[in-house]
Amino acid sequence: MNQETVIQKSAAFVKETLSDAEGGHDWWHIYRVWNTARYIARHEQANHFIVELGALFHDIADSKFHDGNETIGPAITRKFLLSLDVGAAVIDHVVKIIEHISFKGGHEPVKFRSPELDIVRDADRLDAMGAIGIARTFNYGGHKHRLIYDPTVPPNMTMNAEEYKRSSAPTINHFYEKLLLLKDLMNTHTGKELASERHAFMEQFLKQFFMEWKAVK
Repeated sequence: MNQETVIQKSAAFVKETLSDAEGGHDWWHIYRVWNTARYIARHEQANHFIVELGALFHDIADSKFHDGNETIGPAITRKFLLSLDVGAAVIDHVVKIIEHISFKGGHEPVKFRSPELDIVRDADRLDAMGAIGIARTFNYGGHKHRLIYDPTVPPNMTMNAEEYKRSSAPTINHFYEKLLLLKDLMNTHTGKELASERHAFMEQFLKQFFMEWKAVK
């Protein structure tokens, strides 16, 4: 089976699998990350086939929706790609992307790196920034019944992976605990360029948010 057909079949499978997913982690999130990853890959040295598959499957079973189980996504991906007779080396690389893409508080040691992971990770993080990132953040906060903001609960900037996973802090805290950190965590030159504008938009949003919260102009 040629690579284009594998990509097409993978996209259809992911779209169907995520048909009932939470709005910030649904097919359209995958679609945006896929498109952004392809755009970044055009400006970087990488295996574009692996980049596309990594982007398509990176959130096929996000652990936050599966009681923290991080093995489901890799297992689904491996089984599906095997059914398409994709080579073992490609499958192993795609699975590693899925296993290592998550932010997890931003303090975890680096265990795997590749140009393809760098690209998919940048694309995924870009979708957590800017206008889309703001929309996704509040959508997920509502999904988890979290407060929008509580000035008595400060952001926790030193969470480990488990603390980050269990956090139920107000949604505004997430900007400081993750979203505003992403600009400086970009791996590719193209990712850094795209992140700059989105970062500035989030800063402006927070400025407006706190002005309205205090009812001061």
